[in-house]
Amino acid sequence: MTRMFVDAWDPSYGSSFEGESDGPASSSSAQGDTDTDVEVPAAEWGPIDVSPSVSRPDVVFLVDGVRRNDAGLWTAEEDGTSYAGLAASYAAGVVRCDLARGVAELVAARVGRGLFTASPSASDVQAGSVRYEVHRVSGTGEASKLPAAVQPSLTELEIDISADARDSGSDSADLLVVDGPLRNRRHLLRTIGYVKTQQKQYLPAGLTPVVTSLKPGQRTPVFHIGTVWGGFSWYLRLPGASGAPWSGIVRVECSPDLTPAEAVELADISSATLPRFASSAYKDPRAPQNLVPIAGLERRLRGMLGDARVLHRALTLSTARSR
Repeated sequence: MTRMFVDAWDPSYGSSFEGESDGPASSSSAQGDTDTDVEVPAAEWGPIDVSPSVSRPDVVFLVDGVRRNDAGLWTAEEDGTSYAGLAASYAAGVVRCDLARGVAELVAARVGRGLFTASPSASDVQAGSVRYEVHRVSGTGEASKLPAAVQPSLTELEIDISADARDSGSDSADLLVVDGPLRNRRHLLRTIGYVKTQQKQYLPAGLTPVVTSLKPGQRTPVFHIGTVWGGFSWYLRLPGASGAPWSGIVRVECSPDLTPAEAVELADISSATLPRFASSAYKDPRAPQNLVPIAGLERRLRGMLGDARVLHRALTLSTARSR
């Protein structure tokens, strides 16, 4: 009998699973670059429960960033050419969760602003009390590609504040959780990337039922993704899912520079730690994947960006005076 489910994930945020449905490999998959025999042979794959012997971290740091497009700009050069620009604000923060005391606190947060453009003559823009520093992008700087150019600056900010937070109160028993793929943050110690939405299928179709059969708190065996930004990875189901096959499923990853044994250890730690942070559907439209500390951090960071209307007006006045 055919069964249907309503996913707890609010459809206004897209879908928590955006990969192709179960079936043959598609162009959006990366199955050919995946080694599924890292922890156990593919023929022996099955859901893995949390082991009672797992050493849970005393402290968990959760890192996230937000960004906002404040205004589109154009720079007219003396030779008659013009370049698109994007004035953007971004912020990153770290929440420190002391699991023993049950206390969470914001330990680091910072705001950055930039003018992203390929214009060779553009300079920093002072909009009232806010300064947008020029970030020169390569190529012709098409307007449609400028929003993506903000991400490297945001990632750099996240890396900086992660180091600051750990320097100010870290120990060897902590865990750093980055909201999103690790990418160029793979050098950070005891760090995992937390991917809420599944846009690609990394496993062959024969192993997909292992993922969809996971119960809350269970994970898949560790596998290795051999792409440029790949590494060790595994799937985990959080509590509070609706019952749909991919509901509550997140993909967790760690650095490819680790040994397989170290990756398996982090996988065990993640399955013993992350479920306790899962959000509830009546509180969060992206439940249960949007972790409670991350949701609170996002709200705090967006408030730090300032009023978008005030900044837009300040940018308008500043550029008008420069003409």
